[in-house]
Amino acid sequence: MPYLGSEDVVRDLRRALSNPHVQSDQLRYRNATLQVIRLMSQGVDVSSLFSEMVKACATVDIVQKKLVYVFLCSYASMNPELSLLVINTLRKDCQDPNPMVRSLALRNMTNLRLPSLVEYVEQPLTAGLRDRAACVRRVAVLGWAKLNNLQPNSGMDAMVVNELYSLLRDPDPVVMVNCLRALEEILKEEGGVAINKPIAHHLLNRLKECDVWGQGEVLKILQRYQPQSEDELYDILSLLDASLVSPHLPVMASTLSLFLSLCSTLPAVSLAALERVRVPLLAACGSASREIRFTVLCHIQLLLRSVPGLMGAHYKRFFCGYAEPAYIKQRKMQVLVELVNDDNVAMLLDELKEYCTDVNTDTSYAAISAIGRIGWSYSDRSLVILTGLLRLKQESITSAVVQTMQDLIWVCPQCSETVCSALEGCEEILQDSQGKQALLWLLGTYGDRICSAPYTLEVFIDRVRCETCLAVKMELLTATLRLFLCRPAETQDMLGRLLHYSIGEQTNMCVRDQALLYYRLLKCGVDETRKVLQGRRSDPSLGVLIGRPAEPMSQWAHIFNTLKPLWQSTSETESVNTRSFQHTAFDPSPELSDTLNSCQFESVHTENGSEHTQSPADALSTSTIVPLSLLPTLTPGEFERLWLQGAEHAEEEENGVCMTEHVQCRCVTQSSPQSFQAAMQLVNIQTLAFTPPHVFPWRVYLYTHTEAPPCSTLILGELLYTRKGNEEEGTQDGTRDGENANKTVVGGETEGQANHEDALGRRNSSELATDNGQIAEVKVTLKQQPRDDKALRGFLAILTTVLHTLSPERE
Repeated sequence: MPYLGSEDVVRDLRRALSNPHVQSDQLRYRNATLQVIRLMSQGVDVSSLFSEMVKACATVDIVQKKLVYVFLCSYASMNPELSLLVINTLRKDCQDPNPMVRSLALRNMTNLRLPSLVEYVEQPLTAGLRDRAACVRRVAVLGWAKLNNLQPNSGMDAMVVNELYSLLRDPDPVVMVNCLRALEEILKEEGGVAINKPIAHHLLNRLKECDVWGQGEVLKILQRYQPQSEDELYDILSLLDASLVSPHLPVMASTLSLFLSLCSTLPAVSLAALERVRVPLLAACGSASREIRFTVLCHIQLLLRSVPGLMGAHYKRFFCGYAEPAYIKQRKMQVLVELVNDDNVAMLLDELKEYCTDVNTDTSYAAISAIGRIGWSYSDRSLVILTGLLRLKQESITSAVVQTMQDLIWVCPQCSETVCSALEGCEEILQDSQGKQALLWLLGTYGDRICSAPYTLEVFIDRVRCETCLAVKMELLTATLRLFLCRPAETQDMLGRLLHYSIGEQTNMCVRDQALLYYRLLKCGVDETRKVLQGRRSDPSLGVLIGRPAEPMSQWAHIFNTLKPLWQSTSETESVNTRSFQHTAFDPSPELSDTLNSCQFESVHTENGSEHTQSPADALSTSTIVPLSLLPTLTPGEFERLWLQGAEHAEEEENGVCMTEHVQCRCVTQSSPQSFQAAMQLVNIQTLAFTPPHVFPWRVYLYTHTEAPPCSTLILGELLYTRKGNEEEGTQDGTRDGENANKTVVGGETEGQANHEDALGRRNSSELATDNGQIAEVKVTLKQQPRDDKALRGFLAILTTVLHTLSPERE
C-alpha cells in the first residue's frame, strides 16, 4: 500500500535526479537511484521517473547500473517509446571491456521483452555467443530462448540453432546446460533438442562437471537416447553408476529415471538399480524439509508397486513423528500398509493403534482405515484393536471404526460374529451421516445376529424427522425392511410408522419413491419381498478385486521423478483406504490393437434415438486424449455412497452428469470374468463387481478417473443386459435400482439384487445357445463428478472399444 504523501516524495526524487550537483557526485546519485527502487518495492508508482532513470543508466558505477536496470525492466512495458532511449546505452555496454558489464547489458536487453526492440537485440546476442567470457556466453544463450518466446511464430535462424548445437561442446559446463535448455525451448515444436550418439556420449562424459540442477537437466534429456547395442548400453550404465547413489536427491532421482528408461527390457538390471537407491531414499525420508519427505514417500510407493519387499526390513523408518504434519503421517501409514508381513504385523498394528487417538481427525481416520486394510489379511488381530477403539466412545473414532468394519465385513464375512457383538451402544455416539449409514447397513444385513438391532433401529426411526441426510433415511428404510424379513414380530410396528412417514410426509422424491417401492413389494407378499431384498450376504457368483500381483516397472517408470505422483497423492490422502495400483494412460497392447482392427463395430444408440457408428480407429483416437487412472481406488462403501449421491442429486447438482447409452455388441455377456476383468484393467478401468456369464440380468459395476486437464473427474458406471423378452422390464428395474436401491453392488451384488436376479430367472443352456452370434444391446449408465463432457465421451469410446473387442470371443 503506498504511503501517504508519496507524490511529494516522487517530486523530490525527480528534482534530485535532475540536479547536476547530484549527478556529479557518484555516491549521492546512487543513493537517489536506490531510493527510487525502495519506493517501487513499497508499491509507490514511480513510472513518471522513467526518463530520469534512463539518463541514470549512463554511468560507470555497476551498482547503479543494476538498480537502473531493475527499474527499466519493471516499467518498460508501460513506456515502450521511451525504452528506445536506453538501447544505445545497452548496446554500448555490450562492448565494455568488463565482462560483468557486458553480461549485465545483454541480460537486461532481453528482459525488456518489447517486440519493437528485437531488431536491436539480435546482433549483440550473436556476438555474445562468441564472447571470450563464459558469463557472457551463458547470458547470450538464454537470451535467444527469451527472444524466441517474444516472437514464437517468426522462426529461428538456422545459423543460430547450429551455433547453439556447437556450444554444447563449450568448455564451460553452465554454457553447455544453458544450450540444452535454449534448444529445448526453441525446438519445442520439433520435439526438442536432437540427441545422437556423439552428443549423448559427450554429455555423459561431462556429467560430473555440472552442478546439481545441470546434471538433472542433462539426465532428463538423455532419456530420449536409445543405445544402438547392448555393449553401448552397459557402458552408459557404468558411467551412470556413481550418480545412482549421489548424495543429492535430484541427481539420484534423475539417474534412476534414466536407468528405468534404458533398462525397460532388462528387469534384473532395473531391480538392481532399485536396490541401490534404497539407502538414499531412506535417508531422504529423514530430511529436514517436509516437502522433500512427502515427495520421497510418494515415489517410494511407486517403487513398492513392483518390488513390495524393497523397504520391508526398514519399516520402522516410516513410523510417524509427533511433530510431523498430517499429510506426511497419512502418507507414511499408507506405506506401512504396503510393508506388512507375518513378522512385523504385530508391531505395525501397535504403532497404528497409537495414531488412532491423534488430535487431528484426518490422521486418526487414516490410522483406523490402515488397520482395517491390514485386516483384509490379518482380520483377527485387526478386530481386536478396532473393538478396543469402540470402547473409547469418541464420536470421530467410533464413526471411523464402524465404517472400517463395514468394509472389512464385506471383504471378510468370517468376521461377522465379532463385528456384530461389538456394535452395541454405537448409535448413541455416532453423529455424522457416513457413520450412521455404515451402522444401519450392518444392522440391516446382520440384524439376525445382533440382539439389540430392533431397538437400535427404533431410536433412528423416532428421530427420522430430525434427520437431514437423505442417504441416512434411505439406508434406514432398507435396513428396517431387511430386519422385518428376519424378525417380523419386533419390527412390524416401527416399519409401518417409517413407511407412513416416508410416503405421507417426506418431500424428497428419492426417499418417497423408495418407500413406495418397498410398500408395493410388501403388498406382493413377504416371499416376493425376500427374493428381491434379502439375498445371500456373500454371493459366490461375485468377487471383490482386492489385490494385484507386482506390476511391471514400465507401468510407472514414465511418471517417476515427475509431479504426477504428487498429484495422485493429493487424491489418495482423501481416500486413505486405498492401495497404490497402476496409473497409466491408455496405451493398447499389440494384441488388443490387432483385435480392434479386425473386429466390426456396430452402431451406438443413444437415449434420444440418434445413431452413430464408431470405427476402432475413431475410438482409439478419442481415447488417446483421455488418459484414464485407477487412482485413487474406491472401496465398496465409497462406491456405494457416491452412486447413491449421484441418484439423489442428479437433478440438483450442476457440476455432475448422469447419462445412459445403449451399445450393441455380440456375446459380450458370455465372456469369462477373467477375460472381462483383464480387458478392463488394460485400459485402466476398475471392475468392482460382475455377475457370472449365464446369469440374467447381467450386470457389471466399474469406475475410473480421467486425468484430462484442467481437472480430473470420477466416472462410475453400470453395464446392464437383460434377456430379450424382458429387456424393457429389465431397463426399468435397473433405473429404479440406481435411484432407490439402498445397497448398490460394490465388490459384489447386494442380497436384494441377487435374489431379484433369481426372481427374473436364469436361462437354461438351450436358451443360451440361441443367443450365440446374436447382437446384444447393453445399457451403459454413467455418472460423472465433476462434469466434463469431453472426458465422458472419451471414456465411453474406450468402453465401447473394449466391449466390441470382447464380442468375438464366443463366436
